Amino acid sequence: MIWIIIALLIFIFQIATILIAEFRHPSKAVAWLLILFVFPVIGFVMYYFLAKSFQRRRTVRKRGIIAEEVRLQALRRSKLIHRASELGGGEFVQQERLFHLLQQFPYFPITGCNKTDILNDGEQTYEAILAAIGQAKHHIHLEYYTVRDDEIGRRFKEALIDKARAGVQVRLIYDGVGSYDLSASYIGELADAGVMLQCFLPPRNAFFEKRINYRNHRKIVVIDGLVGFVGGINIGDEYLGKDKKLGYWRDTHLQITGDAVYSLQDVFMRDWWFTSRERLSDPAFLPEHHCRSDEQVQIVSSGPDSSADAILECMFNAIAVAKSRIYITTPYFIPDSSILMGLRTAALSGVDVRIIIPEVSDSKLVMFASLSYVEDLLASGIRVYRYRKGFIHSKVLIVDKLLASVGTANMDMRSFFSNFELNALLFDKDTMDKLEAEFMNDIAGCYELKLSEFGERPRWQKASEVAARMLAPLL
Repeated sequence: MIWIIIALLIFIFQIATILIAEFRHPSKAVAWLLILFVFPVIGFVMYYFLAKSFQRRRTVRKRGIIAEEVRLQALRRSKLIHRASELGGGEFVQQERLFHLLQQFPYFPITGCNKTDILNDGEQTYEAILAAIGQAKHHIHLEYYTVRDDEIGRRFKEALIDKARAGVQVRLIYDGVGSYDLSASYIGELADAGVMLQCFLPPRNAFFEKRINYRNHRKIVVIDGLVGFVGGINIGDEYLGKDKKLGYWRDTHLQITGDAVYSLQDVFMRDWWFTSRERLSDPAFLPEHHCRSDEQVQIVSSGPDSSADAILECMFNAIAVAKSRIYITTPYFIPDSSILMGLRTAALSGVDVRIIIPEVSDSKLVMFASLSYVEDLLASGIRVYRYRKGFIHSKVLIVDKLLASVGTANMDMRSFFSNFELNALLFDKDTMDKLEAEFMNDIAGCYELKLSEFGERPRWQKASEVAARMLAPLL
């Protein structure tokens, strides 16, 4: 009898620990409690190592990582947007609340002197990045979730080795889980040529430090502090459509020149310091640029070390103020309750809300979790499309002619709360028109889900969706 009481007390302690630790995220708490009930001991061990909050060390956010005088000099050279009337051709005059939110990220200001180019798949993106690498004179900074030792990975390796041997500073950050199968020989060849490499939270260290669940999902390239790239594309042959299961890989990436590159560099330099403890303070990392275009861009980063969920907050606020349209493309649709409520409310209020998700997915569990939201979306008047020309991996949000977001964050809870992410907010009307045209072009390659037909899906699929939905906060 005494052992039953002890076991019960331990079980109650485990439940209380999860409820207290996850009181800000009730859906996540429910998911972990489900695992705990199914696997009473193993479930708590999994929670302890996988879900403990990332310790928000002051050193991670320390603003001395970059020499303050160098950063301020770069800001003085930048065209900064300080008033709502200056943003988006006057579109923000009636959106003071959203503008006020965007101003809450002082280290990532809204900048007004930029030029952006939209890259729509792996081939375009790789050619643009490799061309920029070929022109590098001072430094090459790359940060990726996934780097593979395959055909395109070897092209990058050779390009980086050539530049390192030519005296260019080359730094590469790769995620310890996303690049788990990156070969030692690949890393060794780069290191031997003088490329400086850092693994972001190596799995073994991250596991025992209880950080294994927090991954660097950013994709950043900065060349000479003048040209930057950000978006959904990692380094791997699948992004060139060479995965037979997924087929053509549709994605969206950005090439940026101008003020916003300073912000991309800022993020890279902080992540480099986090992984290496090397402080990059050379003014040459933030040089004067000669961009004369007037596109307005803001870089927004978020992660488990941040005090605010910046990307989620920006998306939610933009959705909340939408008047005519909200267009979303995402490979994984597992929104938190605020985003879901915002989208449903917008649609019920007459806003044209459309969402594109893949027909084929690289994760069946995530696919079923995404589909579990569809019936409620359709019932609210939201139009949902499934892309059938291959696998769509773009992470794009377009709200009216107000703003567009392109970056690394999916429309899911992992991107909002667990991953280190980076998005570019775009306020230029021509750029938004191009993204909207691409969205409509993608819709032409989709089929639309209808409520009457979707409601008749097989019972096994509904059951799979229910099971996946319960685990959604952990995916």
